[in-house]
Amino acid sequence: MLRGIVAAAVVAGWGWLGTPTVVQAADDPDFLSFGAGYFDFNRQKDEGAEFRLEYRSDYKLWQLKPFVAAAGATGGHGFVGVGLLMDIYFGRRFVVTPSFAPHFYFGGNDKLDLDYPLEFRSQVEFAYRFDDRSRLGLAVSHYSNASLGDSNPGTESVTLYYSVPFATLLGK
Repeated sequence: MLRGIVAAAVVAGWGWLGTPTVVQAADDPDFLSFGAGYFDFNRQKDEGAEFRLEYRSDYKLWQLKPFVAAAGATGGHGFVGVGLLMDIYFGRRFVVTPSFAPHFYFGGNDKLDLDYPLEFRSQVEFAYRFDDRSRLGLAVSHYSNASLGDSNPGTESVTLYYSVPFATLLGK
C-alpha cells in the first residue's frame, strides 16, 4: 500500500511540477542535512520520533551523489549508513531526491525489532530550494532487511529535512 501511495505522489508531483531539468554539476554544493520525523508511522508497532543527520556530497558519479547518514528513533532504534542519491530538478526551486542506502541497524525492543543488523533504506524527498541553495524538504522512507533475517518486519518514516550548504556552516 505504501509503495502505491509513494508512486502516486511521484506521478502527481511530476505532472504538477512539469518536466524535470538538468542543472549544471557545480550548481549545488555539498550539504549537511538535519531531519526530524515520525518513525514507524505506517505499522505503528513502536512509533515515535526519528532524528537524522546526513552529509550529502557534491561529488557526482554520473548523476549519483554519495551520502553518509546517522539516525536514531525514540524507541531505541539506531542506524548508520552510506548510500547514493540523485537530485532531480523541476525548475530552480523544486528538487526531488530519491536515495538508497544500506544501514547498520542496532537497538530494537519487544515492540519492534527489525531482525537483522543490515537494513536497506529507500527514500524519496520533495524539497524547496532557497536562493542560498539551502533546502526544506519532506521525505518518506522505508527500512527493510530484504528478508536476510528470520523475519522482515520493515518500517517507514516521514521526515522533515533542512539541508544547509556545508560551506555556509564553515562561514564561507
